[in-house]
Amino acid sequence: MMKMIAGGWLLVLHISIFLPSVCRIHAVSYDYSATTECLIEPQRAQYEGGIISNPDFTHGIQGWTVFGQGAVKEGISNDGNRYIVAHGRSHPLDSISQEVRLEKGKLYSFSAWVQINGGRGNVAVVFKMSSGELVRGGQVTARNGCWCLLKGGVFANISSRAEILFESKTTEAEIWVDNVSLQPFTMEQWRSHQDESIDKERQGKVRFEARYANGTAIEGAGFSIKQTKSDFPFGCCMNYHIINSTDYQHWFALRFRHTTFTNEMKWYSTEKIQGQENYTVADAMVSFAQKNSISIRGHNIFWDNPKYQPEWVKNLTSDELRKAAEQRIESVVSRYAGQLIAWDAMNENLHFNFFEDKLGKNATAEYYARAYQLDPDTTMFLNEYNTIEDCRDEKANPFNYMTKLDEILSYPGNQGISAGIGLQGHFGSGQPNLAYMRSSLDILGSTGLPIWLTEVDVGKDPNQAEYLEQVLREGHSHPAVKGIIMFVGPANAGFNNTVLADKDFKNTPAGDVVDKLIDEWKFQTKEIKADGKGSIEIPLFHGDYNITVKDPVSSSLTGFSYKMTKDVTRDTVHLRINA
Repeated sequence: MMKMIAGGWLLVLHISIFLPSVCRIHAVSYDYSATTECLIEPQRAQYEGGIISNPDFTHGIQGWTVFGQGAVKEGISNDGNRYIVAHGRSHPLDSISQEVRLEKGKLYSFSAWVQINGGRGNVAVVFKMSSGELVRGGQVTARNGCWCLLKGGVFANISSRAEILFESKTTEAEIWVDNVSLQPFTMEQWRSHQDESIDKERQGKVRFEARYANGTAIEGAGFSIKQTKSDFPFGCCMNYHIINSTDYQHWFALRFRHTTFTNEMKWYSTEKIQGQENYTVADAMVSFAQKNSISIRGHNIFWDNPKYQPEWVKNLTSDELRKAAEQRIESVVSRYAGQLIAWDAMNENLHFNFFEDKLGKNATAEYYARAYQLDPDTTMFLNEYNTIEDCRDEKANPFNYMTKLDEILSYPGNQGISAGIGLQGHFGSGQPNLAYMRSSLDILGSTGLPIWLTEVDVGKDPNQAEYLEQVLREGHSHPAVKGIIMFVGPANAGFNNTVLADKDFKNTPAGDVVDKLIDEWKFQTKEIKADGKGSIEIPLFHGDYNITVKDPVSSSLTGFSYKMTKDVTRDTVHLRINA
């Protein structure tokens, strides 16, 4: 197509071809594939099993032993597929076992296909270290009659021999296992995966060709390229201190274009006394955000934790609560309809069930339905913690998350909801388990729903800044992640866990990391001289750009606007310049 933009003709040819990424480190490519479906036959072992001996049981049960009580045997399907069976179990850890050696500082990506021979139940992979410590690496809800993918991983804090075990509290059931894989990666290799994914998922390559109106190429034309907007939302929370602090306002607006309010939209903030709603603070924060072109995630309509209800709500009868909750959702969603990019419709619904206990098992689904009716163009998120942070939390594992979200979305009337996966990302102190984080994102990403990291922070630690960078890079590089909001900020606003700026608004080490990534994840303004054909070719992050072309003969300047979109990996753009 051809159109006049900012003083010149702009001809855009979109060519959808694969843009190969640049490999910084020679490494085994990471396998992002995953599924939440239960399959009749298991898929092949990832990485051909990695360091696992006899991963697909081609050689019977060679290399595998029984752990605990019970016994193991070979299983063969009707079409000849071989697998291993742990049977006669009486303890959750009674299962199969294989010993491997873990090397300090490496990340280990694990996968296996599992099923149980009766009903359904959770099956987890557990690494028993030489010290006796049991380290969980992930889990799946296994079923009878089909194979489920158990995908997870661990980070080796020490070098150690380890036994790979499978745990299921459904002790009366047999555990069937097939196509096991354990693939080690160094931190440098892991970083290379991130860089390759960013090249592929967050950028496209464009060729600009400058020509005069008569079609003659402008040899040596000067190109100036400046990014004016990023398409990847990378933001930060804000709190009420921003209303009256110009220093906080300046600090925030200089860096971020996406935000979530920490507490100011929550029910206990807007209706402290029954029947007396007060949106003064939230409205002022919305006004500040809008004036500075900052998009807002709504947080939250309801919180399922009994502890965080307004005091007057805690002792209401069921009928009184139903009436109060109806007023709450009508009030807050209607007030901000069309002004938000998302709502955390129900907060922490996997860990708590205040509304379900009081109003019935479909309470959350009903509130999704009503929120959607009131604000149909806003994406509704189920917002949870520990789904990517901590594989020990059985309540919040990726499969339980999807089970709950499926229940909500399958409720009558909810099929058309624009739904999203909200993962808080509150990491504790110590080395984050990036292998588990990535595997969880793989599993949830296989649903095709947009994933946001909604409340990222990292516990106090001498290496806090380094660990924060690791988590943010992991999120930004993953193909399924569509946005990141950090729950961090300056000391003057009361932040004391992950602090980005001190009381004088000077950067902490964590603040330096965030500023570095903001710069790294946007195109740096460049001045480039065209070749003899009037052309340049360059990778650009997704987003909006101002392009200025300088005629080498007349020194005249012609401006164009350009957008690199997510669905185009390579563009050819013909710029027509009036001589």
